Amino acid sequence: MIPLDVFGSESVAADLLQQVRWRDGVPCPRCRSDRTVRNGSYGEAQRYLCKNCDRTFNDKTGTIFAHSKIALRRWLFSIYAFLRFNTSLRQLQCEIEVTHKTIHRRIERFASALDAPSLDLVGPVEIDEVYVSAGEKGRERDQPSRSRGLATRGRGSYDGDKPPVFILADRGTGQRYVILAKAADESTIRFLLADRKQESIRVYTDGFRAYEPIEDDDAFDREYVVHGDGEYVDDEVHVNTCESHASLARRWLSPHRGVSKDKLTPYLGAFQLRRQVYRKPRKEALKTILETAL
Repeated sequence: MIPLDVFGSESVAADLLQQVRWRDGVPCPRCRSDRTVRNGSYGEAQRYLCKNCDRTFNDKTGTIFAHSKIALRRWLFSIYAFLRFNTSLRQLQCEIEVTHKTIHRRIERFASALDAPSLDLVGPVEIDEVYVSAGEKGRERDQPSRSRGLATRGRGSYDGDKPPVFILADRGTGQRYVILAKAADESTIRFLLADRKQESIRVYTDGFRAYEPIEDDDAFDREYVVHGDGEYVDDEVHVNTCESHASLARRWLSPHRGVSKDKLTPYLGAFQLRRQVYRKPRKEALKTILETAL
C-alpha cells in the first residue's frame, strides 16, 4: 500500500517526478519552447537550459514543490498519506518534522492545484444535497471567533456557515461528483444538470421542493422518493448512491476539524481524487496523484 522505495530515497523520488512531469517532452515553463537541453543538476533534480530564452529551470520549477527546503520524498509522502489514508495535517506535521504552517500551506497549494470536476452527464442521474459545517476558520484575530454552534438541525446556508454540497451520481458512467454550492435552489440545480450529452435526461431526486420546478421542464424526466413518508426506494428510483457518497465525504472532512468554507472546494477536490486512486496499486496511485497536481 505504500511505495517505500520512493519515500526512502530522494533520488528515486526525483526520478519519479521527472518521469511524470516530462512524459511528453521538456518544454520551458517560461516561454514554452521545446529547445531545451540538460544543464547539470540542482540537488537531486535535473536542471535544464532553454536555448530560446536562455533561462535555466529544473524538475521542480513551477510546481507545488518549488522553493522548498524540505526533501521531495517527504512532500510526496505527505501528499500520499493525506489522500490515501486521510491523515490530518497535525499528524503529518509530526511525521515529516515541519511546522504546522509549512505543511498547511503546502497541502493547500496541492489541493488548490487540482482541477475542478468537469461534468459530462449521460444519465440517469441521482442528485442529492448534504449540508456541512464550514465557517470562517482561521480568520484574523480581531474578528469574532467562529461559533461552534453550527450543528443546527435542518437545512443550512452558505452565509450561515453550513453550505450545501451537491452529490451527483451518473449511473450511465459510474462517475460521482461532489460540488460546493452557494445555495440549494432551482438555479443551482439547473446549472449542475446543464452539462449533459442528451437534450433530455432522467433525474432521480428526493422530495426536496427545490427539485420540483424541473418536473415541468421537457429537458428533465424527474422521478423521486419522499423520505418524509418513509419512502426510500421505488424500483430504480432512489438516491442511495448519493447518500452513501455523502457519508464518505463527511468522513473525509472529519479529521480536518471543520474546514473553512473558503477552502472547502479544494478539500472536496482532494476527496474526488482520493476516490479515483483508491483501488490503484501504490506507485500507480502516486503517479496519478502527481499527474493531476502538476
